[in-house]
Amino acid sequence: MRILAFDSGIGGLGIVRCLRTDLPGARIDYLADTAVFPYGEQADDFLVTRILTLVGQAIARLRPDLVVIACNTASTLALDALRARHRLPFVGCVPPIKWAADLTQSGTIGLLATRATLTRPYLSNLRNRFAPGCTLITYGARNLADLSELAFRGRPVPERAIRMEMDGLFLQPGGDAIDVVGLGCTHYTFLLDRFQRLGRPGLRWIDPAQAVSRQATRLAHNLGTVAAKGPYQPGHAFFTALPQDMGALLPGLRHMGYDAAYPFMGEDHQNAQDTCIR
Repeated sequence: MRILAFDSGIGGLGIVRCLRTDLPGARIDYLADTAVFPYGEQADDFLVTRILTLVGQAIARLRPDLVVIACNTASTLALDALRARHRLPFVGCVPPIKWAADLTQSGTIGLLATRATLTRPYLSNLRNRFAPGCTLITYGARNLADLSELAFRGRPVPERAIRMEMDGLFLQPGGDAIDVVGLGCTHYTFLLDRFQRLGRPGLRWIDPAQAVSRQATRLAHNLGTVAAKGPYQPGHAFFTALPQDMGALLPGLRHMGYDAAYPFMGEDHQNAQDTCIR
């Protein structure tokens, strides 16, 4: 079983971590579009063209059986177009509005996400479809993706900075009634323990990583390739721009099953493995 997971940075590795448990024999290649991170600050038209191009090139090169778009922004913008273009199963990642609506007791749910995710019609459609009777309070947390990158690298993350972002949600009118908070960006999975510790007692925090992994696992079993014979290969982690602090990133990558970082060179990738960083 070959899986391609795609994100703008390291956020999708939270889903990879779940997939390693749910599909332990699968080869999981990871592609991070770090050259234009963060996606939440980019124009929609630019991102759609870029996502279609990068994912198309990765599919042609890596030949996955299944693709996980492990990014809320990429999923809400390009998932339908990707499905129309490629005859492969795709699993997307969208804000967990339905899940939050099912769990809330107060009828008021919260969502932390990038500002761009909150302004797109996709979110309004999710709310109208799955949570019409709930009050939805949202906050576009620009800094949380960057703080998540620090956390993944094992670097200190100032609690004050996290509290400021959380206050942006809870100090809004009606924010004291929130009893369930959904994470609308896959990067935030690496701050979940801090949210739980710093948030008020009784709050429920929803990280969709495990749900995305379960859906990918169901599709993988339906394809019938999970038990395919052959030597297990963990896959490669590709980056459209290798981060300057790759030495700090490598321990986290190894924890996710990757022993090196490779530049993603589009159509020209003959020497990618020669320029990897270990």
